[in-house]
Amino acid sequence: MSYPSEPGAPAEGTAVHRAPIRSNGHRPPQPGQGPPRVAAAGSAAGPRAPARVPYAPAGRVWPGSPRPLGSRPRLGPGRVAGTNFALWAGGAEAVEVCLFDYDGEGHEEVETRYRLAEQTHGVWHGFLPGIAAGQRYGYRVHGRWDPWTGARWNPAKLLLDPYARAVDGEYAGPRTGPDGAYGPLPAEVYGHVRDWPQQHVADTVRDERDSAPYVPKGVVVDDGDEGDGLDDGGGRDDWARREGTGGGRRPETPWADSVIYELHVRGFTLKHPGIPEALRGTYAGLAHPAAIEHLTRLGVTAVELLPVHQFAHEDHLLRRGLRNYWGYNTIGYFAPHAAYAASGTRGQQVGEFKRMVRALHAVGIEVLLDVVYNHTAEGDERGPTLSLRGIDNRGHYRLPPHDARRYTDYTGCGNTLHVMQPQVLRLITDSLRYWVREMGVDGFRFDLAAALARTAHEVDMLSPFLAVLAQDPVLSRVKLIAEPWDVGAGGYQVGAFPPLWSEWNDRYRDTVRDFWRGALPDVRDLGYRLSGSSDLYAWGGRRPYASVNFITAHDGFTLRDLVSYEHKRNEANGEGNRDGTGDNRSWNCGTEGESADADVLALRARQSRNLLTTLLLSTGVPMLVAGDEMGRTQGGNNNAYCQDSPVNWIDWSLPEDPYRRGLLDLTRRLLRLRREHPVLRRSAFFSGHAQGAEGLRDLAWFTSRGREMTEADWYAPGATLAMYLSGRGIPERGPAGEPVRDDSFLCILHAGPGELSFRLPDAAWGAAYEVVVDTAAEGDATATGGRASVPGRPLPATGLIRDPGPDPAENARHPAGDDSARYPAGHDGAGYPADGESPHHPAGSELAVQGRSVVVLRVREPREGPQPTGG
Repeated sequence: MSYPSEPGAPAEGTAVHRAPIRSNGHRPPQPGQGPPRVAAAGSAAGPRAPARVPYAPAGRVWPGSPRPLGSRPRLGPGRVAGTNFALWAGGAEAVEVCLFDYDGEGHEEVETRYRLAEQTHGVWHGFLPGIAAGQRYGYRVHGRWDPWTGARWNPAKLLLDPYARAVDGEYAGPRTGPDGAYGPLPAEVYGHVRDWPQQHVADTVRDERDSAPYVPKGVVVDDGDEGDGLDDGGGRDDWARREGTGGGRRPETPWADSVIYELHVRGFTLKHPGIPEALRGTYAGLAHPAAIEHLTRLGVTAVELLPVHQFAHEDHLLRRGLRNYWGYNTIGYFAPHAAYAASGTRGQQVGEFKRMVRALHAVGIEVLLDVVYNHTAEGDERGPTLSLRGIDNRGHYRLPPHDARRYTDYTGCGNTLHVMQPQVLRLITDSLRYWVREMGVDGFRFDLAAALARTAHEVDMLSPFLAVLAQDPVLSRVKLIAEPWDVGAGGYQVGAFPPLWSEWNDRYRDTVRDFWRGALPDVRDLGYRLSGSSDLYAWGGRRPYASVNFITAHDGFTLRDLVSYEHKRNEANGEGNRDGTGDNRSWNCGTEGESADADVLALRARQSRNLLTTLLLSTGVPMLVAGDEMGRTQGGNNNAYCQDSPVNWIDWSLPEDPYRRGLLDLTRRLLRLRREHPVLRRSAFFSGHAQGAEGLRDLAWFTSRGREMTEADWYAPGATLAMYLSGRGIPERGPAGEPVRDDSFLCILHAGPGELSFRLPDAAWGAAYEVVVDTAAEGDATATGGRASVPGRPLPATGLIRDPGPDPAENARHPAGDDSARYPAGHDGAGYPADGESPHHPAGSELAVQGRSVVVLRVREPREGPQPTGG
């Protein structure tokens, strides 16, 4: 079956003019005409003018080359400038490349089609003389329509080049209403008749209406325009010496030293008062000094950007006046999302993204991308035909062998890319290498990575995808992070990924949340999570940094909501509060939602400090979510994927509140403490055995009575755990092979509601103990605006440390490594008071630990032998 067809394709090189009609209109072809005339969509700005080069006769397509895939400006035979087009469409019968320009007045879109006559190993290719960077284009692919066998070719649908390096336009209907919201997807963008009366067979009825006026176009990009900014002349494979044009090398931060900051380009910058309004919500906004200042003062080493590959909005969201905000709906794996560009969408977004990367590299911050290679925006058989479905459906997607009309869905998003197909594996790895070598990024977090590791059905850690990345000379050098699960059977794979990979450790998240809400039966699991999750990762040469520790992420409650809500509040998503998980493992501190009760607010603030302190002092790689350090709230929405609104935008006025400001200050100081003490960021697992001449364990656990824990203690109910980290048992060595020595620390986590009298370990472990962090006293200091003495405990050092601040003059006077003047008198510059400034608690003495608090103590040892070195 097919919708009333419109036969008659134009001859090669023929221009097709688009006359405006109603967007939902359909009219039969007129005599002597080709496809119907329908309204054009997109920007009225024309492409960049071609360079002055020799032109071949109009309408002539030269053979070109099957490599590389995509559209690449180059010199052809006779040094004639043009663009080579190459598209893999293995089962297709014919392929046309379609060029789009505007008429002389810039109003009416003109399409010119060229048949690609050459086909090499499934790649259709041709060279068009005179076509330069800035040209807008798409493909039409001819073939059988037989959905029952998975064949869904439809040349009426203009398809995005999966290798397009820039995209101009949005996958949405025209903006309507006073708020400028996008309208629903037009029916014309579906390969089948979306509104066929018999919906159970609608996907089998081919729609012959032209989709070109309603879809974005790819843009020809010349990477030489901006340069990749990564090659300093030492050769493209000279990895370590690649530099940005701004003078900043790749930071190449060691995994053990990394602190990841998950942020959304738009949400992080949109309301920042220090960023010019024209740059807010964009890559240029993130590159602005005001944005970078927050990151550098905070002390993170990497930003993990929520998806910035070109993505599309789902029709069901557009119909509700919403849109896909997070971006986990990719359609273009090489193109920076055009809506985040301030400079333009005709290729300018590529240069803007590169400049953002250089700006971050210049201050030592790496750029990691959250990437979605497990599925695309085309959805299941009822979804639109935008790219891969129309190019070669069976060659790109997993289809059930018994019913190829449907899609195998391991992602919960309607389809799953078939990574075992060579062309799909090539698409993914080509994309990854492009973002590393040309765009300058430093690593990737793979959404639903288990779906990429599946072979025929099962998740296989020897799968082609994992094997290819392990041996790739470029990709094996960057940071690789797995979200180690998918929604299919056997998809939960935490701890199973091979060496080179780190993983989001949801076991860490759940355990720490449960501990601080009083839901753990004992402290066994907490001990593993605090010390690097050796039960999950101590195999096959993996290290503690295989565990990316997190309390919150983009999906789920924010840190503030985690201590304010026990139940989700997702009504604004338009799904009757059915979306989002109900397993929040949260505690509202006695009142659901926002509260004006001072006691509730104080407890919530302390719980936030407890969670942050636990995260930033645990072994592994900590990940913060943008805004958590300032108490950002989503009003209880734990699935805000479709909220392009204040729900997701960071409110930069939050630090004006004393409690929020205190949380921000504490986060900065904790990150400084972590950065300056290698014992807090080990790259090797603890052994638990005696180390060195002192015979102390590198890791020891204590009960509240000051004795080492026995096996029975691990199984006993309890809400307190004390962890001793020895700075004298660090197995790493310095650059010249010298031993690395550090201070030792005792970390006490007490989740019980009442005050605890904790006996400090005896003199064998340290002569005295000095408090450097106390989350209970931290709150008192914040409330009083300065120092605060707490009965039974010393003055907390955290209340004394002054943040270095952004003053360029001060930073110039005291460069990195010289912190002598950044602290008040009496401080030794290492993040804690100097001898004699803060009271010392002798070994074996009693320390009062308030309910629901973390106390971190520095162990004072005799100043003999080598002094601690800060790795």
